[in-house]
Amino acid sequence: MNDTLHFPPATGIGSLPGTDAREAAKAATGSFEDFPHLPELPARGPGADMIGRTAGLLVELYARVEPSGWRIGDRPGRDTRRARSWLGEDLDALEEFTQGYEGLLKVQAAGPWTLAAALELKNGEAALSDPGACRDLAASLAEGLRLHLEEVRRRVPGARLVLQLDEPSLTAVLRGQVKTASGYRTHRAVDRQTVEGTLRDVVGVHDGGPVVVHSCAPDVPFALLRRAGVAGISFDFSLLTERDDEAIGEAVEGGTRLFAGVVPGADAPLSDPAGSVMGVRTLWRRLGLRPGLLPEAVTVTPACGLAGASPGYARSAYAHCVRAARSLADNPE
Repeated sequence: MNDTLHFPPATGIGSLPGTDAREAAKAATGSFEDFPHLPELPARGPGADMIGRTAGLLVELYARVEPSGWRIGDRPGRDTRRARSWLGEDLDALEEFTQGYEGLLKVQAAGPWTLAAALELKNGEAALSDPGACRDLAASLAEGLRLHLEEVRRRVPGARLVLQLDEPSLTAVLRGQVKTASGYRTHRAVDRQTVEGTLRDVVGVHDGGPVVVHSCAPDVPFALLRRAGVAGISFDFSLLTERDDEAIGEAVEGGTRLFAGVVPGADAPLSDPAGSVMGVRTLWRRLGLRPGLLPEAVTVTPACGLAGASPGYARSAYAHCVRAARSLADNPE
């Protein structure tokens, strides 16, 4: 990780409710003035969802919507065009609200293993079932991300880009818990070194730039992600257990940024901001880490994307993240 990089104290995960790209860009840039992100609006339909949107980025691989989900096909069709068109709309809106912006800007895409678990081959089974298909998919994704990052740089030339790979299926892939098409069996667990190597290749596409991996599933493989070269790990703080303590302590001491998802991803009463980060302070004490390190090591986020929240709650959740981060910085003890 680049030691000179200072992550700001709060940001969003990615998805927001609604279908209006300008409203979403306004919320993401207005709420997080020093760490905005490119919003995603899954409510628009297939192609705006995490898998469809990332499928639209693939190079020389295409996917279309089938009743069972997204399936790899031979040529770009209506679904690919729609995914690319919505991404273009989102980039137009982001560009409008980031004129003259200089600072960190985050863009998100599904990671290679979540993509392999979700995209079907022609036989209806997940790409995960075929090691060759997994390799092709990762290579196509890496090239697509390289081009996407170039495009965002062109539109927001002053920004320093942070790439977030969304990997909610990563733990299931490592444990052999991804179901086959029939639903009666599961795909074999993928070797940890293969998982790590593929992630390292995709992380490497953001040449020297910081990459964060996000997962709102339990048992995030912190050590594996660090070995794959990520600068930050984003997770649902409420799912941590004391089993994660050692890996988290090592991550902090190794300079990996923690993106602590402490604000609920769906409508819920929001406690006072200090209360939202009380668990982070407790964890710090349990690990025996220096309190002054907290603001240097933690970025506050929602626990997951906010696609399922109401628009009013999403705005409140973003404001709450900023206030909770301030509370952590002002009073790390």
